[in-house]
Amino acid sequence: MAEFLELIENIKQESDGFGVRNAKKGSNYPQRLAEAAKLISDVYSGRKPAYRFTEAMTTDDFPFLFGDVLDRQLLANYMEYPSTFRNFCKIGTVNDFRTVRRLTTSGSEGSLSVVNEQAEYPETGIGEARYSYAVKKYGRRIPFSWETMINDDLDALKDMPARLGRAARRTEQKFATDLYCGTAGPDGTFYASGNSNIVTSNPALSTSALQTAMTVLAAQTDSDSEPIFIDAIHLVVPPALEITALNIMNALEIRLQTSGGGISAQQLDAVNWMKNRVKLSVDPYIPIIASSSNGSTSWFLFADPGNGRPAIEVGFLRGHTTPEIFIKSPNAQAVGGGAVNPMSGDFDTDSIQYKVRHVLGGTLLDPKMSVASNGSGS
Repeated sequence: MAEFLELIENIKQESDGFGVRNAKKGSNYPQRLAEAAKLISDVYSGRKPAYRFTEAMTTDDFPFLFGDVLDRQLLANYMEYPSTFRNFCKIGTVNDFRTVRRLTTSGSEGSLSVVNEQAEYPETGIGEARYSYAVKKYGRRIPFSWETMINDDLDALKDMPARLGRAARRTEQKFATDLYCGTAGPDGTFYASGNSNIVTSNPALSTSALQTAMTVLAAQTDSDSEPIFIDAIHLVVPPALEITALNIMNALEIRLQTSGGGISAQQLDAVNWMKNRVKLSVDPYIPIIASSSNGSTSWFLFADPGNGRPAIEVGFLRGHTTPEIFIKSPNAQAVGGGAVNPMSGDFDTDSIQYKVRHVLGGTLLDPKMSVASNGSGS
């Protein structure tokens, strides 16, 4: 124990008696610190008697040594998934919290009829549809004490604004997913046989299944039974299908079996045109929303929202389209006058509080602009 206490005393003298974080360390400080670290290592490995280390732990100097010798690191936060919903959803802006309406008209766009001599021109009508939604306020508050801030030698609390910002972005993605996805896969009201937007037989994702889905999407017609032109398409999958989707999208060629010309079966090799037509988006909230079944097998095709009549709209409050981070101003004033640093905390309790506020809403729009499969094969 004498050996260890002597090292402690030497280190104290080398650092002018200050704490580790603010110490003015002398030229011999690294050497003394290395000797102390070796002594602790010898105790842990059994090369030195353990009683030396045990008695040292009871001294007031051990916390000073603990800060430099033991390896304490603050690991980075988990990486955040990118917000992919903006790829296939229309992004709108609303003026206030009242319900907003999105109106569509249809009709009178079909092929013209022949008009015989002196015959009346045939009449036609225009139909309309209405969609509505209202934005809501989302938020969170994080309080902690002034003492916690003072003790935060690893700066673990300095990233609070970044944490709240990530929470807001994740809220956006989860909200959008909840619009088109249900507990058992694709939303049962939006993706229904009456809307003709379910991929035939709900196949698992594959090259042939993706071609079937694109055929179903291309077969959609407007109220005049006219074809709807869809150029760019977005394939949306859960993380479990990302590798399958990447293999399909990045294949150099597509090999198909076909028949004809008196030959029972032929192989057709074609350049993979899908990677230029289809864009991939991975939505990590599909298996979270579809928690009862099909969360890892459901997949979706969306027409690009720039097509004119998107499948989904997500709206944000005008002037507040991004998350807003706040810190509570202290209800105190220094005796000498002047503003008080927010990190000084509340007058009564010294508490410090962060808050995030985000305003958004949305709705499903045109079911003709999306098809889906729950991947169950039935």
